[in-house]
Amino acid sequence: MKIDIAVQNATSVASVPSRQQFERWASAALHEHGDAELLIRLVDRRESRQLNAQYRHKDKATNVLSFVAELPEEVGLRLLGDIVICAPVVAEEAEVQHKTVEAHWAHLTIHGILHLLGHDHQAEEETVAMESLETGILQFLGFPDPYFEKKILD
Repeated sequence: MKIDIAVQNATSVASVPSRQQFERWASAALHEHGDAELLIRLVDRRESRQLNAQYRHKDKATNVLSFVAELPEEVGLRLLGDIVICAPVVAEEAEVQHKTVEAHWAHLTIHGILHLLGHDHQAEEETVAMESLETGILQFLGFPDPYFEKKILD
């Protein structure tokens, strides 16, 4: 399996994951998918808010957005699409959710990749399936269940 990841750092946040970390997390998320290419763009609130408003009609910055590449099959590219992650939101959410920043970066990267692969969380059944996949991949990587507190409260 060959995974090509381009990382664009357009954030003023100094501490972001390395390309190697993104590659490790992506490889775990794509382990059954085969060859793939994707772009991970790290942004600040302004760009995240702008994209979220334009594509999801929500006027606020968000943690991760996924944009699936819609290419004709005859083009023959392995391009999955783009993931946009808002670095300041990741840091704030990690603190509020009592997670390490690295664990939250890993989670949101995996979450975004699963969206590129067609997974969603619009319906309860889809949510359960997607969260189960995320939890399994993260545990494989040595990270705790990101939904642990949610499960306790349910």
